[in-house]
Amino acid sequence: MMTSNTERKREQMQFVSMDDLVPQDHMLRLIDKAIDWSFIYDLVEDKYSPDMGRPSMDPVTLIKIPFIQYLYGIKSMRQTIKEIEVNVAYRWFLGLELNEP
Repeated sequence: MMTSNTERKREQMQFVSMDDLVPQDHMLRLIDKAIDWSFIYDLVEDKYSPDMGRPSMDPVTLIKIPFIQYLYGIKSMRQTIKEIEVNVAYRWFLGLELNEP
């Protein structure tokens, strides 16, 4: 039987864990497990003001973005950001939610 309900399937809401969408043996999982990224907070602590300026991006995220760019041979930062928007494994690595800009 032939069906054509792909449009309807795209609009379905589903509850899914990002952890389930990224394979356990994915390279970014292995890297994230091997590196303790918390040292970055100590390195940049004096560069951030708790009461001045706009809210900042997580400094670990700012380090991981060019890391993705290098690992996957993406030519530009603009293209890297576009790839992060659609790649679940990149979003998982950066700690972004599926619907987070």
